Amino acid sequence: MPTFSNPVLPGSRPDPSICRVGADYYLVTSSFAYFPGLHVHHSRDLVDWTPLGHVVDRPSQVSLTGLEVSDGLWAATIRHHEGTFYVVVTLARGRRGSTTYLFTAADPAGPWSDPVALDAEGIDPSLFFDDDGRCWFTACRDAAEPEVTGPGELWMRELDLHKQELTGPTYALWYGAVRGAWVEAPHLYKRDGVYHLIAAEGGTEHHHAVTAARAESVTGPYTTDPRSPLLTHRHRGAAEPVHNVGHADLVDTPAGETWAVVLGTRPTDGTHTLGREVFLVPVEWTDRGPVFAPETGRVGLSERLPAGVAAPPAQDGRPVRDEFTGPALGPEWTGLRGPLDDLVSPLPKEGGLSLRLSPEPLTSTGTPAFVARPQRHLRMRAAARVRLTAPEPGQEAGLVVFQNDRRHATLALTVGSDGTRQVVLTAVEAGNSTRLGAVPVTGTEVVLAVDSDETAYSFHVEDGARSTTVGSIERPFFSTERAGGFVGVHLGLYGTSGTGEGEAHVRWFEYVPGRD
Repeated sequence: MPTFSNPVLPGSRPDPSICRVGADYYLVTSSFAYFPGLHVHHSRDLVDWTPLGHVVDRPSQVSLTGLEVSDGLWAATIRHHEGTFYVVVTLARGRRGSTTYLFTAADPAGPWSDPVALDAEGIDPSLFFDDDGRCWFTACRDAAEPEVTGPGELWMRELDLHKQELTGPTYALWYGAVRGAWVEAPHLYKRDGVYHLIAAEGGTEHHHAVTAARAESVTGPYTTDPRSPLLTHRHRGAAEPVHNVGHADLVDTPAGETWAVVLGTRPTDGTHTLGREVFLVPVEWTDRGPVFAPETGRVGLSERLPAGVAAPPAQDGRPVRDEFTGPALGPEWTGLRGPLDDLVSPLPKEGGLSLRLSPEPLTSTGTPAFVARPQRHLRMRAAARVRLTAPEPGQEAGLVVFQNDRRHATLALTVGSDGTRQVVLTAVEAGNSTRLGAVPVTGTEVVLAVDSDETAYSFHVEDGARSTTVGSIERPFFSTERAGGFVGVHLGLYGTSGTGEGEAHVRWFEYVPGRD
């Protein structure tokens, strides 16, 4: 039987939501404080996904300034109804929901509208279009009586599509299946006249799980599915390759199958660096409700192909080499908190990328001169050819392995006070910098590289014909378990200027997956 490899969207792309229009599938994921935000992907087979664009690509839509990396845009839902795409999302500040936004578009590639702020509290908003054309908004929030019901509450109001505002009474739907666990990520589906409420419980770490309730009316009352949890890996041992499974969204295929996208992680020796990734799981409908992964009851690294997909697609084993010859950065590249037009720009005539050095450091909550893309493989090599021009002491540019603003490592071409050049490896932990190694170089242009595997990230410089290892950092240093938060490692390019002005030229960037 032909199979595909999970995850179908590797690297830090959590909280997947999916919809189908005809033969096309569209998926949106959380982006936190990265900008452009809310990545939209497209597929024709549910397995091979192509980045399409972003919902938030203008600073006038949402301000992310001042936010920590793991705040920002959380857990969006994408839906399509009568020619219009809808995305609802929470803007989080201080790890709590702040504002709920509604975006619309005629084309999922954009442009997306300016947002409408909805009168909604909590996080993880979702939309459900019933057979009568009415639209229902669901989300999760703190329960009014947590000592009685449990800490979380799933709630509902109707969304007036013409006025783009919530209307009518508020309905408390459900408090979850597990006593004392927070319930979140609600999505509604209707099957044979029954409303199925799919949710997540147990947090986003080891105890993450998919749970469910059902009702005869859209507004309830909802009764817990006694089979809950319907999907979890919290009972499996450390040798299980996929952990933290949850946050499911379902989609029906033209062939009549149902599949779920869920998030999960792939830890090594108890820690993971790639973040929460998108996995694809078959779903079978029964009289009792949905059955996830009916043959195995688990999310595997290999799964049968959806019906109608004739052969395994290429998926994600291909190397990437970007010489920045287009008029704009590709959709996989993002910065932090705001647009980079004044700091980072491709040079289509001569090739390469211009980085105008900024005094904004990577440790700030502003917009530094920084672009990155998620690391997608445990074993990989990333490299860039970098030239530093008009240099002054204190200026630097190079590669960064970025977990968050308070935990990352830089491999930078720098200039000393005496004008000599060197490549310096620096680790930042809890906002404090430690120099781990330095190698003098003679040229103004060098190749900077980082290799990663199960044990460490190793940093190298090529200066002409000479290749030198500058140092290494243990892999768990960059893990979510050490750093906290909700993101995985991003690999990027950056430049800082101190107090002066300067520019770096990146001729190319390449990413080469290793063999797992």
